[in-house]
Amino acid sequence: MNSNKLKISGIVLLVAFLAGSFGMSSHLHAQVTSGYLEVRGSDTMVNLGQTWAEEFMLRNPRAVIAVTGGGSGTGIAGMINNNLDIAQSSRAMRQSELDQAAANGVITYEFVVAQDGLAVSVHQDNPINQLTVAQLKEIFTGAVTHWSQVGWADGGRISVYSRQSNSGTYVFFNENIMDGDDWADGTMFLPGSSAINQAIALDKNSIGYYGVGYVSGVKALSVARDQDTPAYSPLVKEYVDKGLYPIARPLYFYINGTPDGLGLKYLQWVLGDEGQEIIGNIGFYSLTPAYVEQNEANFRAFGVE
Repeated sequence: MNSNKLKISGIVLLVAFLAGSFGMSSHLHAQVTSGYLEVRGSDTMVNLGQTWAEEFMLRNPRAVIAVTGGGSGTGIAGMINNNLDIAQSSRAMRQSELDQAAANGVITYEFVVAQDGLAVSVHQDNPINQLTVAQLKEIFTGAVTHWSQVGWADGGRISVYSRQSNSGTYVFFNENIMDGDDWADGTMFLPGSSAINQAIALDKNSIGYYGVGYVSGVKALSVARDQDTPAYSPLVKEYVDKGLYPIARPLYFYINGTPDGLGLKYLQWVLGDEGQEIIGNIGFYSLTPAYVEQNEANFRAFGVE
């Protein structure tokens, strides 16, 4: 073969190689999940949501997921006003809120993504280890004001700490423990779970409630439904899974419209093995089979098996 034929053959091979490489590259890029999602809401869920987003983006470098807090109310308002893709919420959206969203052309889909054993914590030096739901109501509404009234003879006046009113945790605790009654005089309302945990660690007479994933350096009380039933700790997943801990609750994603594209991929990943494994690392709890079945039914509602 002469030199001209060799050159021509080499050029043909190079062109074929480049064409193949370009085609393969295009195919690979087509398989990479890309796009942008805005996620906003629950401060209880913000660390979990940010960890999910970071891990998903490591696996999908062309995806951008921005996660911010501000409280469940902030996320729900954003959903109602069609200003975000996913609202993280530590309480269920009310029917009136779903109706407001629908009036704005926003159809929301609800998914339970994790569980929380909502913790009621006290200072480490507090000898009280458990309380009933009724006792909690009395403390947080101000009917009981001194620790001596619930068994700590040397305790002082109870310092009550609560989340702020834009928090889904605030709403959940007020509705499920306090029956909607007013808060005790002098209750201190703080903006996040970490802030309450830190305040309790410094205040010997304190009590407060927040997501179990934030309990650190304080005592999480066991809680009994009433004086005739056992008290259970929020720190044991089995007690949360079985509904034995009285203040267990689901944590939600509300999706803006039928999930598709990046939103669908992200939701499926969060609810899959990798996403659920992360939950335990943050201190919350993965889903029970009943919640898994509920989510699967929601997927089927818009044609995803």
